[in-house]
Amino acid sequence: MKKTLLAICTLFFLQQAIAQEKGVRLSLKEAINYAIENSYNAKIAKNDREAAKEKVWETTAIGLPQINATVDYQKFLKQPVSLLPAAAFDNTTSVVETVEDYFNIQPNKQPTPPDGFIPVVFGTPQNVNISATATQLLFDGSYLVGLQASKTFLKISKQAEEKTALVTREAVINAYGNVLVTEKSIEILEKNLKILEKNYNDAQKIYANGFNEEEDVEQLEITLGNLKNQLNSVKRLKEIAYQMLNLSLGNDIEKEVILTDTLEDLALSNIDLALVSKEFDFKEHIDFKISENDRETKRLMMRLEQSKALPSLSAFVNYGTQGFSDTFSFFNNDQRWFQSSLLGISLNVPIFSSFSRKAKTAQAKIALENADIKLEETKQRLHLQSKRAKSEYQLSIGNYENAKKNVALAERIEKKQRIKFFEGISSSFDLLQAQNQLYTQQQNYLQSMLNVIAKKAALENALNLPIKQ
Repeated sequence: MKKTLLAICTLFFLQQAIAQEKGVRLSLKEAINYAIENSYNAKIAKNDREAAKEKVWETTAIGLPQINATVDYQKFLKQPVSLLPAAAFDNTTSVVETVEDYFNIQPNKQPTPPDGFIPVVFGTPQNVNISATATQLLFDGSYLVGLQASKTFLKISKQAEEKTALVTREAVINAYGNVLVTEKSIEILEKNLKILEKNYNDAQKIYANGFNEEEDVEQLEITLGNLKNQLNSVKRLKEIAYQMLNLSLGNDIEKEVILTDTLEDLALSNIDLALVSKEFDFKEHIDFKISENDRETKRLMMRLEQSKALPSLSAFVNYGTQGFSDTFSFFNNDQRWFQSSLLGISLNVPIFSSFSRKAKTAQAKIALENADIKLEETKQRLHLQSKRAKSEYQLSIGNYENAKKNVALAERIEKKQRIKFFEGISSSFDLLQAQNQLYTQQQNYLQSMLNVIAKKAALENALNLPIKQ
């Protein structure tokens, strides 16, 4: 008995663990924070920021000491020959004997030096050269500008990450809202369908007793068929809506997500008219900061082209050792090595480039002027964007309040028409109009709640409001 109870408890906890792994419960706030950490774009933005940090160090390292070592091993398969004047030697025969094997000369034949020259082989067949060189950049205008540009690039990558978080917030809000709308639409349609099916069955019974016309039944049948098709369509959209939400969260699109907020609660909590009166500071907006850094980048590019006309100065020191041998004996203790060292300074002075540097500087200056124009355009666009977002947000609140009132009126009208229809006071046409009006107002109400949520998200981005953790 105890074993059976233990097995049941173990199975229960395993099922709970599997259920927790399978699905995730999220409020809208939790979904936003989840997406900022896990969405695909957020991960890419974080990687870009890390890459920018490495780029800063890469550029900084250019001006720091650089040390490189080389090891060269050479083995001549056929050693080169040099020709020396025969007059430089007292005993030509002895010299010839040293190269006798090279030319495969027969012992009983004396070679005839070509035109008074003697072929001679210098050096050994094998040699090793080991060296290390340290270099230090002393002055380079391009390096100084590049260092500033790398820091600006890091700032841009951080701002891009901030921008990605704001865009992610808006995308998650819209995706979360769309899921809630489809869920609520299914709930309303199923309720309407249940009522309509009852009306249709009652109408059939009344027609069978001869108290209404066949057209009344057929009219309800058409409405019933349309409603069923609409319900099936929304159910298919529900699956896509969940997949879009998962995509914005950075999940597998088939992952189960359970939403803990309701559409009505979110609509009410997102009504905040204080946002409409909030002052807008374009200088603090992330888009304006990005444009400012873009202008700074263009300015540094112009400085870079100008700096290329300046001289550059660098120093180096080299130390090396060489070994020579007829055979590969470089690891033997008696192998002789010959050291060498060199210290030098290199000065590179640009003198004349056929005006190519001037042309590149002029292009960079034009790019800077364009960046100034874009900066002003961004300023004006952000002002307009904030005004439009405030206007659309106010309109969405007004539409929501009106839609909420209209749907209540439409429900009462439809209910009265239904009673009148079954009492024989009104026609099926009047009932149809009341039903279609109700269905339209219900969809308008759902859309108005979604618009309040979405327009507030757009306004928060337009005002560059920070994300609340």
